[in-house]
Amino acid sequence: MSNILLQALGLSKHFNRVRAVDNVSVDFANQEFFALLGPSGCGKTTLLRLLAGFESPSAGQILLDNKDITNLCPAHRPLNLMFQTYALFPHMSVWQNIAYGLEMENCTKMEIRERVGQIVDMTQLTDYAQRKPASLSGGQRQRVALARALVKRPRMLLLDEPLAALDKQLRTQMQLELKRMQHEIGITFLVVTHDQEEALVMADRVAVMNRGRVEQLATPHVLYERPRNRFVAGFIGAMNFIPGRVVEHGIEIAGNGFISARTDDLTIGDDVWLTVRPERILLTVERPAQAEAAIEAAVFDIAYLGQDLKVHLKSKAGSIDIEVRVTSTEAERNRFFPGQTLWCSWPANQASVLTC
Repeated sequence: MSNILLQALGLSKHFNRVRAVDNVSVDFANQEFFALLGPSGCGKTTLLRLLAGFESPSAGQILLDNKDITNLCPAHRPLNLMFQTYALFPHMSVWQNIAYGLEMENCTKMEIRERVGQIVDMTQLTDYAQRKPASLSGGQRQRVALARALVKRPRMLLLDEPLAALDKQLRTQMQLELKRMQHEIGITFLVVTHDQEEALVMADRVAVMNRGRVEQLATPHVLYERPRNRFVAGFIGAMNFIPGRVVEHGIEIAGNGFISARTDDLTIGDDVWLTVRPERILLTVERPAQAEAAIEAAVFDIAYLGQDLKVHLKSKAGSIDIEVRVTSTEAERNRFFPGQTLWCSWPANQASVLTC
């Protein structure tokens, strides 16, 4: 039996000449936490609305348990969309807000009391059940909206930027809370976000979108360690892009010579980007004797981030900008300062080569 719950097959949505979603095919597994990640205007919310039934596709199909639901209205799909604004009824208590959907389905009073009680406990809202939304914090209102969606026991919960209105500390807390609830309830979560950290922390798989298309679909680890192209590499975390040309066993960097790198699938002479994460680079006064890849550079700026430092350098030849993340412990041992000349080095297996 297939573990796939929902499938989008060649899904497209055009608004006049704008292709908001362009031939997207993706599947969502049972009990999976899936994230659609991308910048504003990339098509992720439109794709979410297509799946929920609030938009009709220009082309393609949507299958649920291998049955076509493309033309079903939202009310007839076992999917529940939680809006970014939460859309709580201000005149109703928390309990009444959560119970409302069940009342509209004509559930018995006993069933409503049992199901609402269970979800109130699970979302840790017991002490707030009789309060009105206006007296709740942002995080509490979000939990009410989640409880209202989950109490209907959808096969899949769709969340559109659910944490966007929260401050950073609460957002970090709610990321873990969402993951906990998804694990306990055991249903599929699909979250739309532009926040890369949010997607990496919560999701089992992430689809990175750009201009209506999926650029790469993979686990957070694969996206971070082995991005498919420059867009994904630049969007997921910080990345150094060093221009070069493929030579035997590595890359030739203009003004900086040979750099050892993996070039198995590339042709000698190809123009490429050598990519390496800031935290994978080691800063030393002398060139390390066994360094597989090293560039001499001068410090031009240092940003203090508390737990670490962000050191910005420019190569001594070729004017290549390099960013390095240094732990606070290392910064205590080695005092860095603008104008200082250092060597930036990294193991060859910590870098990737992307075609231009």
